[in-house]
Amino acid sequence: MTPDLLEQGARRVDIAPGELRCIIGPNGAGKTTMMDIITGKTRPDSGTVYFGSTIDLLRYKESEIAQLGIGRKFQKPTVFEQLSVFENLELALKTDKGVKASMFFKLDSAQRDRLADILHTIHLADSVGRLAGNLSHGQKQWLEIGMLLMQDPKLLLLDEPVAGMTDEETERTAELFLSLKGKHSLMVVEHDMSFIRTISDIVTVLCDGSVLAQGTLDQVQADERVIEVYLGR
Repeated sequence: MTPDLLEQGARRVDIAPGELRCIIGPNGAGKTTMMDIITGKTRPDSGTVYFGSTIDLLRYKESEIAQLGIGRKFQKPTVFEQLSVFENLELALKTDKGVKASMFFKLDSAQRDRLADILHTIHLADSVGRLAGNLSHGQKQWLEIGMLLMQDPKLLLLDEPVAGMTDEETERTAELFLSLKGKHSLMVVEHDMSFIRTISDIVTVLCDGSVLAQGTLDQVQADERVIEVYLGR
């Protein structure tokens, strides 16, 4: 798979296969808009967005982009609270969603193995029978990530995934993301610098819809332009 490309202003953001990239910037910098454009929720006035080297995402609808292998998680978790953890993951499985197929659907052994593997990955193997509504905030976030993983996405877009989490949940989320690195490309929008330092090799700073700086966290934190518009003195 070739890199995922997003052209922003005069510079371009390239995310390599299996890379975990963090995106930071002040409020109004364009971070959420960038994700909206990648997923087809918003159409840009100009510019290009490529998934791989040949797939022009601007030619596709939102639902089609999801089927191409791009999954998105918003800041507030969205799970089926009256269903169990297992049932949430089962519903998210990539299968025929027609009425007849759904009525007679049964997991095969490979699907059960995949579901069990994802339960372990998202730290919910011991909560498989719990109602999603009874999970903690952090656990709901993990469950929604697990639901995305059931779709086997190539690229995951994650918007402020550790907002509202406890320190322990944040630490376990970092472990989760690092375990996904190399298997999926991840774009993480986040403000928690400690969390970013734990998970990301390269950080991209957006400001006014354009790339302001890019490099390691130490490099961007030392950049005078980033200090001026985002970090403060």
